[in-house]
Amino acid sequence: MSDVVMPASIPESETVPENATDTGVAERMTSYRRDREQVERGILPLATSVDGYSFEFQASLHGLRLRRGGYVVLEAADRRRLGQITDVGAASETSQGEGGNGTSGGGTLVIRLARGAGMVLDTDGNPFHDASVRPAEPDEVGSWLARTQPDRAGLTIGEMLLAPGIPATLDSGGLARHTFMCGQSGSGKTYSLGLLLERVLAETSLRVVILDPNSDYVGLPHLREGASPELADRYSHVPAEVAVWRNDPEAMHPLRMQFADLESAAQAAALGLDPIRDRDEYAVLTDLLRAQKDGTPLVTGPQELLEAEAPGARQLGMRATNLGVLGWRLWSPTLPSLVRELKSPTARCTVVDLGSLDTVQEQHLVAAAVLSTLWESRLSRQPCLVVIDEAHNICPGDPLDELSRLSSEKAVQIAAEGRKYGLYLLTSTQRPHKVHENVVSQCDNLLLMRMNSQADLADLGRLFSFVPPGLMAGATSFRMGEALVAGKVLPHPAYVLMGERVSQEGGADVPATWAAPRASS
Repeated sequence: MSDVVMPASIPESETVPENATDTGVAERMTSYRRDREQVERGILPLATSVDGYSFEFQASLHGLRLRRGGYVVLEAADRRRLGQITDVGAASETSQGEGGNGTSGGGTLVIRLARGAGMVLDTDGNPFHDASVRPAEPDEVGSWLARTQPDRAGLTIGEMLLAPGIPATLDSGGLARHTFMCGQSGSGKTYSLGLLLERVLAETSLRVVILDPNSDYVGLPHLREGASPELADRYSHVPAEVAVWRNDPEAMHPLRMQFADLESAAQAAALGLDPIRDRDEYAVLTDLLRAQKDGTPLVTGPQELLEAEAPGARQLGMRATNLGVLGWRLWSPTLPSLVRELKSPTARCTVVDLGSLDTVQEQHLVAAAVLSTLWESRLSRQPCLVVIDEAHNICPGDPLDELSRLSSEKAVQIAAEGRKYGLYLLTSTQRPHKVHENVVSQCDNLLLMRMNSQADLADLGRLFSFVPPGLMAGATSFRMGEALVAGKVLPHPAYVLMGERVSQEGGADVPATWAAPRASS
């Protein structure tokens, strides 16, 4: 970095008593402050790179326009480069005057300045020294983004936060690498995930399966009032391609399953069976399943266990009764089964409304069944975006019961091996430290919204080490709808302001009418 040039005459000392009455002391203090401000204002914004890919810079703190995450133009003698600031902060430098060490005719001057670091975006790999630095104009950023945009469908989710008016367009092909999305409550995470899903459905032909624990995405088939006509036109084909499966007999797709559709581990978990502790009953269940594979009439639901002729089957039925499993409205021997729909889909997008189910156990069972079915169907190699909202409940690192352990295991399996079969994960949570680490660590894309927890940010920084730490730290100051997007979906980590949605939102918060001022009596 370039040295800071000091004035020829420097006051004797930086420290002068505030209550000084001596005229000479006061004059020296005034001269000191004037000299310091003059030097600080004269600091040139200069950058140096020793590798051509990263740079360090200095700038004056007076009128500072260089922001973390912002874009700059680096102008050297050989060429002009576009860069991005990844971190910036205040620093100090101390210099001795002519006399030095406080002797007559000299002193110490403390200069405050901005120092920071950044990435060269359109690098040629050549180092440079003392390149002038200025903020980039939005169209300069847009021109570079246009040159780097791959020849695939673009997903415009908003605009670049620090290049206003420039669209933030994700590379749809980047979703072929798993994606992790997180943000604390109130950050706009649910809205933003819905926005991303809308763009995927509108601009690509990718199949989508959504595990929706809070009924947030059941409105995807319905246009919102006042939606942009342009967006609505791009989205017009989507409603006919979305099927919402929910626990309502009047629904177009009632969320129902058959006991026989479940894999054996899920059946045992639903009945609370342990292969060692409950070995007799577990053996009965195993015999029933074996008979089912041999073509013997099936036990399609737990209720039929009470009426089955097989030895021990009624004891299993009584167990199901005691556990409340027989009371689950989930079971149906006649209505279309969700599992069979997943195996032979009739809709491009399947929203599984877990929030409509009556019990947490049913939610865990359906989640495990969905993930298991998708994994079993992997050899079809049909590309599918598997969306897991509230992932801390569906694939937790520390499962609380056998059913959530099963869903977590399947999510880990898909995260580790699913990509080669066309199964792409998009997991979303407000509690990233609760999600199984083997799911998060397999993600190559990060969408990070406001996150105040330093522990969570430290974990994310470790797992997503390709994101500059300075940009990650900026998440604590995000406002609603602002996000850090990094990974294969963008050519560089960037701050994004989420845009306008086109479909209706579900799962709205409870109105805060209770907080309205009371009328005077």
